[in-house]
Amino acid sequence: MRTLAARFAIAASVALLHASSGCAQQSPITGSRPTPATPAAASADTTGTGLVPAGFGTLKQEQIAIALQLPGVLVKLTPLDESVIRTLAPDSYRAFRELAESKRAAITRLASQHGLQRASLWHVSFYGLAPDARFSPLELTITVAGRDYRPVEILPLSTGFGEQRLQPRETQTALYLFDDALDVNQPLIVSLGSDRSEAWSGRLKVIEQERVLIRSRAQGAAR
Repeated sequence: MRTLAARFAIAASVALLHASSGCAQQSPITGSRPTPATPAAASADTTGTGLVPAGFGTLKQEQIAIALQLPGVLVKLTPLDESVIRTLAPDSYRAFRELAESKRAAITRLASQHGLQRASLWHVSFYGLAPDARFSPLELTITVAGRDYRPVEILPLSTGFGEQRLQPRETQTALYLFDDALDVNQPLIVSLGSDRSEAWSGRLKVIEQERVLIRSRAQGAAR
């Protein structure tokens, strides 16, 4: 069986081919004012799922992202769990949703190979702060309730991700797949290289407050 590193190298090559043909994905752009869904759509979104309705969020990507500062590299991680990204402003929500859907076939296939139902999906970006800054994408660890989760697969989204090297103001992005058991609605710790972050606990408070506001907005729109 090929190792994750070998599969990652192949995926990086595929990303290079797609990017050179103009198909590379761009990082989502934060939106502004929400464009509420219709009352019928809001009801359909929440029935039997426990999710807040889509289209009523106001959060920016920075408010749900986790940042890590490495030598010469700024790393940002955003969970693409539907319960989280629905709190984003509509433009950001659509961008992340469309990104995930564009890779759905590959995500489903890779998750199935690891015996997972859907996998916990994260968007990860590496931003260069210094010349020839190096990063190690496979060293990322997320710890939840004392259990460490390492990525089971990585889907590069940008040209050159597999080179693991950045120049100033250059960004490399990828989708990371983790085990289904990784619960983003619990406090977690993110570690990579020499840095670690426990900021998610604070992010969860902001997200839950926004969920309350979204339900209120949806109820007002339904009247």
